[in-house]
Amino acid sequence: MTSVLRPQAGDVPHAVPGPVTRPFWDGCAEGRLLFQRCGRCGAVTFPPTEHCRECLAREQRWEAGSGRGTLYSWSIVHRPATPAFTPPYAAAVVTLEEGYQMVTNIIDATADRLRVDLPVRVAFRRVSDELCLPYFVPA
Repeated sequence: MTSVLRPQAGDVPHAVPGPVTRPFWDGCAEGRLLFQRCGRCGAVTFPPTEHCRECLAREQRWEAGSGRGTLYSWSIVHRPATPAFTPPYAAAVVTLEEGYQMVTNIIDATADRLRVDLPVRVAFRRVSDELCLPYFVPA
């Protein structure tokens, strides 16, 4: 029997929000998946940065995405690098409708259901008082 992939819980390792990334994490806490778009050339930037990776303009604007995308790649982890993570889990790369890719986890599915181009949608889960993570579930 294949187990259902679940979100992590507790004090999982994560980046500390800073001035550039704080809007992303605040959006997650509000149930919104935010990304940056350049005000000059329109290029999408993710992960967040102070300047556009295409034209180097410092005109990054935050937008709320649809939260929909497709599964690009994944790996089922049975032996995590740190005991802070509970296996099994599906470390994944998702391609969002807005044109960027995001490293995340797939949850609420069994490993045998995962496939390239599987439609997915964001599902926010609070893992601690300070942290809400964007996971993805089959759409």
